Amino acid sequence: MITISEQAQSHFRKLLEKQAAGTHIRVFVVNPGTVSAECGVSYCPADAVESTDLELPFEGFMAIVDAESKPFLVDAEIDFVTDQMGSQLTLKAPNAKVRKVNDDASLKEKVQYVIDAEINPQLANHGGRVSVVELTEDGVAVLQFGGGCNGCSQVDLTLKEGIEKELLQRFAGELTAVRDVTDHQRGEHSYY
Repeated sequence: MITISEQAQSHFRKLLEKQAAGTHIRVFVVNPGTVSAECGVSYCPADAVESTDLELPFEGFMAIVDAESKPFLVDAEIDFVTDQMGSQLTLKAPNAKVRKVNDDASLKEKVQYVIDAEINPQLANHGGRVSVVELTEDGVAVLQFGGGCNGCSQVDLTLKEGIEKELLQRFAGELTAVRDVTDHQRGEHSYY
């Protein structure tokens, strides 16, 4: 679930030596599944471990993960790097902002996952977002734009040259087209 490099494990052991006996580390996600998700690591005293927590054993300590954070920390990596700028603990959690879908998830869930994980972060740079409204029987993904994308003069280009190409490539044989059902009204929120 969470990979902790040897350097990071050594770093944690040194830090934990200075704490009360039985103290471990807690790895967590604040605002999981949202664009404002943030990952963190903190000390976790023995009396702070709850029955629903996941306990991951490492040499000399445990990494404790709360039930809510667990699905968002799948494939997370913690490392401790030293370079000319000094030392730094790094935590990469590719699923923190979007919960990874299971292999047996519906096509709609898989398409929404790709949108949330890869397309919406790019649209967020312009204050926009997109979501799947429905998938038709003939394989058309019906999308709804919001935020800065609503009323943007570039939305057709974004849809056809960006989103549709990506989704049709990713889901070849399953999706046939992408259609926008947004009632675009130009306003102060529109990006262009």
